[in-house]
Amino acid sequence: MILLQNISFGFPGGNLLFNHINITIQSHSRSALVGSNGTGKSTLLKIIAGEIQSSEGTVNIDGDIFYVPQIFGNCNHLTIAECLKIDQKLHALQKITDGEVDEIYFETLNDDWDIEERSHQVLEYWGLGNFKLTQKLEDLSGGQKTKVFLAGIQINDPDIIVLDEPTNHLDLGGRKLLYDLIEKTDSTVIVVSHDRALLNLMDTLFELSNQGIASYGGNYDFYAEQKEIEDEALQNDIHSKERALKKAKEKERETLERKQKLDARGKGKQEKSGVARIMMNTLRNNAEKNSSKLKSVHAEKISGISGDLRDLRSSLKNFDQMKVNFNDSNLHSGKILVAAEDINFDYGKGKLWKENSNLELRSGDRICIKGSNGSGKTTLIRLLLGKIEPSEGKISRAEFNSIYIDQEYSLIDNNATLYDFVQTFNDHAMQESDVKTLLSRFLFSKETWDKKCGMLSGGERLRLLLCGLSISNQAPDLIILDEPTNNLDLQNVEILTNSIKDYQGTLLVISHDEVFLEEIGIDQELILN
Repeated sequence: MILLQNISFGFPGGNLLFNHINITIQSHSRSALVGSNGTGKSTLLKIIAGEIQSSEGTVNIDGDIFYVPQIFGNCNHLTIAECLKIDQKLHALQKITDGEVDEIYFETLNDDWDIEERSHQVLEYWGLGNFKLTQKLEDLSGGQKTKVFLAGIQINDPDIIVLDEPTNHLDLGGRKLLYDLIEKTDSTVIVVSHDRALLNLMDTLFELSNQGIASYGGNYDFYAEQKEIEDEALQNDIHSKERALKKAKEKERETLERKQKLDARGKGKQEKSGVARIMMNTLRNNAEKNSSKLKSVHAEKISGISGDLRDLRSSLKNFDQMKVNFNDSNLHSGKILVAAEDINFDYGKGKLWKENSNLELRSGDRICIKGSNGSGKTTLIRLLLGKIEPSEGKISRAEFNSIYIDQEYSLIDNNATLYDFVQTFNDHAMQESDVKTLLSRFLFSKETWDKKCGMLSGGERLRLLLCGLSISNQAPDLIILDEPTNNLDLQNVEILTNSIKDYQGTLLVISHDEVFLEEIGIDQELILN
């Protein structure tokens, strides 16, 4: 069991990331942490894994943990054996094999005599059979590093598995192996992920937000349904508050008008009855005080309702307002944009693909390029765009305009301000006020317009690109997305999905996210090997 009580965390000199979090995770269950970027999911996961300490609160964990981090920079100096946490056992086994009889070696090995053979078998299972246990992690790709740690789960068979965005760098085959591992394990699993297929294997989702943490007793589909119900209830609350605000303002107006009429009528009677001037002034002052008090009471009520309304509106999703209204491509449907015939590429180590590739890309196509890590998916994109030329075969290209959105959003000039960057898309002289309105619509407040693009997170960079595309007068004929959902939280994945699914031009996507591919209407696949 995992029990977190009153957990708080804040960076030195900064605000609290989260405050007084309470979570109970039952043994043998599968749970996920979800929420927007920046809410502290990975930090909370590290606290559970024992990688960092909370500022306040207590952590009670029953069982041993195996932790798979999201970023492997701190592990690059380690060997594969050290990452698998078997290096000490292997050392002890070697000493015993060499004739050492020190009891410490037997205690360390703990009768795990087949540890080396078993480790090689598991690495083979994850497609890493060619790597030695003494090899440094820095020699491996991102996907291979992830697979090493996932292999460590099977080798160590821990009580608790802690995973931070485990599918980010995994190819489709690796993802399927991970899904199978999660389904079959008897260990307690807690994961941070935006992979909806993985989240659908969970029993419970914990949503971390600025308001705290909420529990949803089901998988991602159940969570999404509940969020829709909550959003509908939120809309009803907003409409109710809007009606209450309108009614309060009408009540204020009617009350003040009635008071003014009564005061005017009373003043007339007093003048006719010959009331002394000093008494008239006193009565007038009293009337003004009463009016002021009445206004204050109504103003306080209206202010309270307005404040509640602002809070409710701030909780609304902003997906619809961030939708990019692409114009239709000028190219007629079916026009051949790129034709690649028997192409291959050589980086100096031989052919990239076992067989030469053929591809015909037509206007209106929605194609996904698939393949294992290192199969040359990004290289193929560069060939199709004319960034590099094939070592074999030929490629012919028609005239068309395209936009290539890679994993790092490198199209964005990191030294430019947000406002200056989106202005590069302003090809029809949109007014400055309209450009700034669009920036606000894509959740960039006035305070961020002069911010350097290099300071943006992955999700913010995505929104900035979508904002730029919405400013442009002409939609690109071809949009290329290279692993677009990597490093995006669920909200930004949904923003991207809603923006791109109605695009009528040509779409070329590299992705292993099957749910995303289905939602954007991919209808063709090209598999590289």
